[in-house]
Amino acid sequence: MYVLDTNMLTALLRGEAGPVRRLLALPRSQVLLPQPVVAEVLCGLARLPKSRRRTALSERCETLLTSMLRADWTDEVSERFASVKATLERKGERLDDFDVAIAAHALARDAVLVSRNRNHMQRIPGLRCEEWND
Repeated sequence: MYVLDTNMLTALLRGEAGPVRRLLALPRSQVLLPQPVVAEVLCGLARLPKSRRRTALSERCETLLTSMLRADWTDEVSERFASVKATLERKGERLDDFDVAIAAHALARDAVLVSRNRNHMQRIPGLRCEEWND
């Protein structure tokens, strides 16, 4: 099972060959999007000025979002979020709440987080990460 990070969904929107190839090689049921990723990508699109590029990206985004399954935000995700956030704070390390929330989804599903921020995300205890750059 895989959970995609925001930067990986963005790579898919740009049509990058490696991430697209990896996504297409997996059964649909094995790749999940957490709602924080959806929110971040939609916010990024909303920030763009009206243009052909924004329209094209919005259309690709809609196609991807309608075809991909979500990782629901459950009580277990909330528990993982709280635990990770508290652990990092005790160590004096800060991570954006959205990053912690995305990681919590992967942890709750015992999934691999797919991210281009691997070094950043690997500070989270127990989180398995990989990149789809090939």
